[in-house]
Amino acid sequence: MNVADLLERSKSANLRIATAESCTGGMVAVALTDIPGSSAVFERGFVTYTNEAKIQMLGVLRETLDAYGAVSEQVAQEMADGALAHSDAQVAVSITGIAGPGGSEYKPEGRVCFALAVEGGETITETIEFGAIGRLGVRKSACDHALDILGRVL
Repeated sequence: MNVADLLERSKSANLRIATAESCTGGMVAVALTDIPGSSAVFERGFVTYTNEAKIQMLGVLRETLDAYGAVSEQVAQEMADGALAHSDAQVAVSITGIAGPGGSEYKPEGRVCFALAVEGGETITETIEFGAIGRLGVRKSACDHALDILGRVL
């Protein structure tokens, strides 16, 4: 689904969108706001690149970060839930991952965790292994996947 269709569906459903991004640095918010009229749908975006930003802006628990690390479905879930709680949106998508270069044996380059929170519903999470496709490749793939997730719910 293209972004204009996603925004139109959101508008028709009277749903506003928030984003909570880490490794994509606001790319999803940019993709949404590149479309004229997006202000009717896009409520706000949080770029929370550091753990402190995740805690301060989204209410991610330090205990969750300590137990699972920033690149985890648990943190992605708290990011999406926090984006809903700290906005007037009814739908929030979050992204946290390792764009690279680098990574570790346990959290390799290209691992990205996503969450989708819908007001009144259960937050869903997933992890995608994009692989070592380069920093820009991981970030672009993660952005596209987040838009696909939003498109599916709308």
